[in-house]
Amino acid sequence: MSKIMVAVAYHTGYGKTGSLARAVAQGAASINGVVVTLVDVATLDDAGWAVLDAADAIIFGSPTYFGSLSWQMKRFIEETVGRWVDGPRWKNKLAAGFTNSKTMSGDKLNTLFDLVAFTAQHGMIWVGLDLYPGWHTKDGSPDELNRLGSWLGAMSQANSDEPFDIVPPASDLATGEHLGRRVAELAIVLSRGREGTLAAA
Repeated sequence: MSKIMVAVAYHTGYGKTGSLARAVAQGAASINGVVVTLVDVATLDDAGWAVLDAADAIIFGSPTYFGSLSWQMKRFIEETVGRWVDGPRWKNKLAAGFTNSKTMSGDKLNTLFDLVAFTAQHGMIWVGLDLYPGWHTKDGSPDELNRLGSWLGAMSQANSDEPFDIVPPASDLATGEHLGRRVAELAIVLSRGREGTLAAA
């Protein structure tokens, strides 16, 4: 089987969403046969677009500002219109998403909904988070995976007065790693299914 290509396309304003992006990439890269590339959409060039076009799966990440995507991520989304008109070019690629804000909620779910709608318009296949919620009992801990209770994608919370090498906390980064692994594993399954279908044709 050929190598599976996973791209993590993200924007980070203060480095904290970038920390989550690297965790997601680390999770995907831990799966044998998977090659992962981080793509900063704020500095996207032709080589970056080529990576996205060649990817089997793209995991999108944005900070949540005022309950929505950052303007840099919105600009990137609008710049994909040519790939949408073209076929759409990204049809049937896997997609997933993650976001960070300084508060526990911050209306992060709305950011993920924006990403879901964007990828649906491209004909992509969205992959959610399959983790049971953490930190939901009196004896629970913020060190548990999926402590923010999200299933549409990975969420993290990072205190505004701490640097990106300290926050988001380890549990949120581990949740991001889990999402990256899940997407990579499903990309392998999908690729094998396609190759089997072609061989049987």
